[in-house]
Amino acid sequence: MAFIDYYKILGISKEATENDIKKAYRKLARKYHPDLNPNDTVAEQKFKEINEANEVLGNPENRKKYDAYGEHWQHAEEYEKAKQQEQYQKTNSDPYGGYSEEDFSDFFGSMFGDNFNKSQGRQVKFRGQDYNAELQLNLKDVYTSHKRTLTVNNKNIRLTIPAGVENGQVIKIKGHGGKGINGGPNGDLYIKFSILNTSEFKRDAHNLYLTVDLDLYKALLGGDLTVNTFDGKVKLNVKPGTQNGTKVKLKGKGFPKYKKQGEFGDLYITYAIKLPTNLSAKEKELFTELSKLR
Repeated sequence: MAFIDYYKILGISKEATENDIKKAYRKLARKYHPDLNPNDTVAEQKFKEINEANEVLGNPENRKKYDAYGEHWQHAEEYEKAKQQEQYQKTNSDPYGGYSEEDFSDFFGSMFGDNFNKSQGRQVKFRGQDYNAELQLNLKDVYTSHKRTLTVNNKNIRLTIPAGVENGQVIKIKGHGGKGINGGPNGDLYIKFSILNTSEFKRDAHNLYLTVDLDLYKALLGGDLTVNTFDGKVKLNVKPGTQNGTKVKLKGKGFPKYKKQGEFGDLYITYAIKLPTNLSAKEKELFTELSKLR
């Protein structure tokens, strides 16, 4: 495996903090995201490299291994175990079937060189490395279930993203991590979702909240008002004498509930009454007469 400088890919130093890594990753991920760079193969490759770098440096444990073992970081645990076993054999010699120094040289060669002799080395099964990835989506993307291809470690993985996924939620894709060693099981892939909300709605779990402007006359006299929901427009009937800050609940017009087919939260609308400005002389006269009636 050729050495890849993940620090250089993210444009940070080896002294960077976790927060520095997160900021650098998000900035570059937005810049090279496929949705913003359609049919741009250079941007697509950059996006793959950025995600791979974040999988390693964005995970404190992986970063520690990478700093210590460089391109061989995924085999750090096996290497440490082998070294401990070798040290044990040196201090506790076992003439009946134990590892020899030559066996350990072969074992190291299987991980860090090309001269592994299967007829001499004792094969030990190791579970593959777990991978961690962050997937950025817009809020509208997770309103409905959909399929998406995620590139992890230069491997394309087709997965279904269920509607209702929340920001910061982590899901596990079993067996899609690093390949097992010597026939051991593959590791798992953990995907953390970063949900960007650029809509006019505020989301809290499966409920949505929206503030709607209401002119003074409609608040006083009542009438019909068309408002946005996440999946279209609806017409509401405003009651006469509606007060500023009045809340209305639209049942089932919120966000889909995660892995609960056909179930939705509610949409809560808050009316914000807007007073008229730049009144004409006639309007001022009428408001004055109205105030006298009250």
